[in-house]
Amino acid sequence: MTRTYLTTEQLAARIHYDARSIRNVLLDAYLFEGRHYIRPFGRRKLLFIWEAIEADWLSSTHDSIAMMTEPAEVCHG
Repeated sequence: MTRTYLTTEQLAARIHYDARSIRNVLLDAYLFEGRHYIRPFGRRKLLFIWEAIEADWLSSTHDSIAMMTEPAEVCHG
């Protein structure tokens, strides 16, 4: 399996978040070491695993069901 490793700045550009928000808000609350990112050689630098982030992101968006009404509504259940 090929993995795409991204720096914090590259991830920020991909998901349209500020790099500082990723480090201060998302890290360890939503993005977990070993699953979503690694610290190569035990260093401070982080490399994010895009496929793991994308898989979790997409699976969380499928938890809601679109309703067939006008205007469109969403049912969470």
